Amino acid sequence: MPNPFEAVWNLLKTGVDNIDEPDTPLHVIEVGDLWVYLTTMEEFIRYEEVSLNTTTDDEVKEMLIDIIRICEGQVETLSKFMKKEGIPLPDVTSSKPESDSKQIPLGVKLTDDEITNGVAFKQVVCMQQCAKGQADSVRNDVGMMWLGFFSDWVTFGTTLKTLMKKRGWLKVPPYYYPPGSPR
Repeated sequence: MPNPFEAVWNLLKTGVDNIDEPDTPLHVIEVGDLWVYLTTMEEFIRYEEVSLNTTTDDEVKEMLIDIIRICEGQVETLSKFMKKEGIPLPDVTSSKPESDSKQIPLGVKLTDDEITNGVAFKQVVCMQQCAKGQADSVRNDVGMMWLGFFSDWVTFGTTLKTLMKKRGWLKVPPYYYPPGSPR
């Protein structure tokens, strides 16, 4: 079985041995993964802004502010990298203005349960995109960027799951009890 520490060491050694690696052009799948992820991040921020305008719960607001910071940081990192590499940035929707949650009709207003589960779903999609981007990357600088983004999601996910469990919003599949096992 591969040793994770050895794998990281080999990656770092390869990175030091190939200092001129950023001169190697990105391949089309690396570019596509970066472009799609940046688009996803920008759209995710719009969802979080709408959610921030909808909720009145302080803990949900704090969680949304945290995730917006994470997404904006990733967007900034990715945008700088893509510009440096000559990759055109996607057209994205503009930021949502702040609004009063009390003015939103109940038929359109997201509940805190819907907000947190929407964020959790988007988090899973982002983690999958990070894993795919890391697997597709040939350049170590790109692979390390994906690893950093994935790490952000793992850390955030722990906090989100704790909030969702505390409030009873976590969607859990039915428990499985094999035949004959005690319940």
